[in-house]
Amino acid sequence: MSVTTVRLQAEVEQHLEAIANKLHRSKGWVINKALSEYIERQQREQERWNQTLKAMESAAQGKLVDASEVHGWLNSWGTENN
Repeated sequence: MSVTTVRLQAEVEQHLEAIANKLHRSKGWVINKALSEYIERQQREQERWNQTLKAMESAAQGKLVDASEVHGWLNSWGTENN
């Protein structure tokens, strides 16, 4: 594990201290948890962006499905035609 120093605004420090006390955890634990969740969220957002770019590229290449086909497929859910 490595050590990183950060400067926190006084208000952030107060909230951090309150959360750590409420959870009976250290401020370091709370910071690690928060950063881990933030990093995971950023990775998911990047993956969604990559999927969006891929979808836009497919659409630009004409790889599309007609809306009536999609509606027909959705309407078939739960039927014998599914």
